[in-house]
Amino acid sequence: MLMTPGLAFFYGGMVRAKSVLNMMMMSFVSLGVIGLVWVLIGFSLAFGDSNAGLIGGFEHAGLRDSAAVVGGGGTGIPLQVFAMFQLMFAVITGALLSGAIADRARFWPWTIFVGLWTLFVYVPLAHWIFAFDGYVSANGGWMANVLGALDFAGGTAVEINSGASALALALVLGKRRGWPREPMRPHNLPAVLLGAGLLWFGWFGFNAGSALAAGAVAGNAFVTTMTASAAAVIAWLALEHRLDGRPTSLGAASAAVAGLVGITPACGFVDTFGALVIGLVAGVACQLAIRLKYRLGYDDSLDVVAIHGVGGLVGMLLIGLFGTTAVNEAGADGLLYGGGLGQLGKQAVAVLATAAFAFAVSYALAWLVRVTVGFRVDPEVEAGGIDEAEHAETAYEYSPLSTGARATIPAPIVRSAQEGNAS
Repeated sequence: MLMTPGLAFFYGGMVRAKSVLNMMMMSFVSLGVIGLVWVLIGFSLAFGDSNAGLIGGFEHAGLRDSAAVVGGGGTGIPLQVFAMFQLMFAVITGALLSGAIADRARFWPWTIFVGLWTLFVYVPLAHWIFAFDGYVSANGGWMANVLGALDFAGGTAVEINSGASALALALVLGKRRGWPREPMRPHNLPAVLLGAGLLWFGWFGFNAGSALAAGAVAGNAFVTTMTASAAAVIAWLALEHRLDGRPTSLGAASAAVAGLVGITPACGFVDTFGALVIGLVAGVACQLAIRLKYRLGYDDSLDVVAIHGVGGLVGMLLIGLFGTTAVNEAGADGLLYGGGLGQLGKQAVAVLATAAFAFAVSYALAWLVRVTVGFRVDPEVEAGGIDEAEHAETAYEYSPLSTGARATIPAPIVRSAQEGNAS
């Protein structure tokens, strides 16, 4: 829950001042629209009894059964509690997509899109990887129960999904006017750092909480989450200094998130050494992917593809190398721990299936919204600022006190200063 306003600060600080409220509202409204979709039908389709491993049923629609329990053997938790925990994964994943279309998307079409996207993209993917046979649903999703791919906390359904979907959105809406010729610098780097800190804090619940019990696996996930993110920060800043001559605060914030993304699927399956390597690789790979977008020419405004798509790819594949059953008996030994190439192959299939499904369906949904109600703001709105046009508000008030526009100063302070000058 805290991660979503954290993401709003993270994204809001990275855009220009004239569209910060629109950016933050796209995160905040995700709590509303995805929350309703999830409670009414989304959770049931994601975690209900499986139909051919592809989608759940309707037995949990409305979440009205307060007596239902997830798990068994006297250690289960209320199904409603589990549903709310999983809701926060759905909300943050939908909100992540907004970063790809910053500075150019209309509010209500976005709200329609993210509701449809949750139902037709996130829900099926969550069923494929999170619905385990006999734990929540009967039979379970194909990716976890038939393929045998490992994903502890969302490398597929959250990270690769958001990266592939963000790329589809960016392509459908097109580039920002003036990009990449005009500089479009973050307007509030302290907000970016605050948002990254809130995300980092929330990620401990995201990852360690996925153990669904306060035990050794959760403890390992806690440690590996911290290790990978810390390693990513150092790797990113060192590379940034080498390539650009300075380590930046924006780089540090982005690096922390990249490391957290990379360890998300692996945190319950690798040890501390594996987490260290994942963090280092994610910190380097995600930064290089950001630089690559300028050559490829797609305008992913806030680098969702590079950080979440590439970071999720790194974490999923490296399970095939560094996974170890010494950490979690439900996992598998990777290549470097005597397990051969089998698990790496399973991880690669999961990555490809997730990316292809998410990109194709997201592209279709974004195109449908664009041709029916219109998705992008008018050129004059994009130039003047989305906040005023879409929300009748601005994040900052300005008043011409003397020459130029300066932030408004309360009248008592102005009078006090004038009296001091006079005396």
